[in-house]
Amino acid sequence: MNTTISNKTLSASIKHSGAELFSLADNENKEYIWNGNPDFWPKHSPILFPIVGSLKNETFTFDNKEYHLPRHGFARDMEFQLIEKTESSARFSLSYNEETLEKYPFKFELQLIYQLQDNKLNIGYKVINKGETQMPFSIGAHPAFALPEKFSNYSIQFEKEEKLEYSLLKNGLISNTTKTLETSNNIVSMNYKLFKNDALVFKTLESNSLTILENSKPYIKVDFEDFPNLGIWTKENAPFICIEPWFGYSDRLDKFGDLFKKEGIQLLDTNQTFNAEFSIEVL
Repeated sequence: MNTTISNKTLSASIKHSGAELFSLADNENKEYIWNGNPDFWPKHSPILFPIVGSLKNETFTFDNKEYHLPRHGFARDMEFQLIEKTESSARFSLSYNEETLEKYPFKFELQLIYQLQDNKLNIGYKVINKGETQMPFSIGAHPAFALPEKFSNYSIQFEKEEKLEYSLLKNGLISNTTKTLETSNNIVSMNYKLFKNDALVFKTLESNSLTILENSKPYIKVDFEDFPNLGIWTKENAPFICIEPWFGYSDRLDKFGDLFKKEGIQLLDTNQTFNAEFSIEVL
């Protein structure tokens, strides 16, 4: 089942499965979200919860019991309920159940809120701890933006001039190796070699937004002021780029097992609520 919202400028369509955005189009039907061609990657914009990235051996321990979570968690593969809808907004909810408690022994409600505002789509995340203990979690976005032209015609302009140091992944985990992106006027030219070792993982950034440029002209802007971490990813020869605002990232190769001590983890007290929002602006 799908839900579509719209205004005078844009329309957005969201699957109830995973509350996943799969279309963002302007009033001339130009599509900005990757179509999910399984030859490259069958997703569009999955939600990453209750972890971002991978746990070592897909395992963590809580109260002397082992639990197993797949890469990026389970929310992207579960059915959400549509709980609120207007012409230009929609709110979806996923709550803990017996299936989630087997993988993640914490009682939660996760809400995704989509709202169109002029030429922008705001995407809000709300996490509620409904249990009786503190709850560790990570959460993140994974939108893939369609690139209709040659990949080399695109570049990324960061909001601020800064040293763009990123961590390298090894077998899906954070290694101790870092590299720095070369920039010119805050701009990074796109080429597939950048992603030969998987995603670029930025643990810290001064920039709160970046702009995808098409032939040096602004194409899409992603504003992630609420989010401390960022991933950028694509696959070899794929006509898309993922810009991924995150709270948290994969386990380190040498530190793992305890979610409460995991780098980048969020700790939410009982009956407390976490809120964050990012936006996609069509330029």
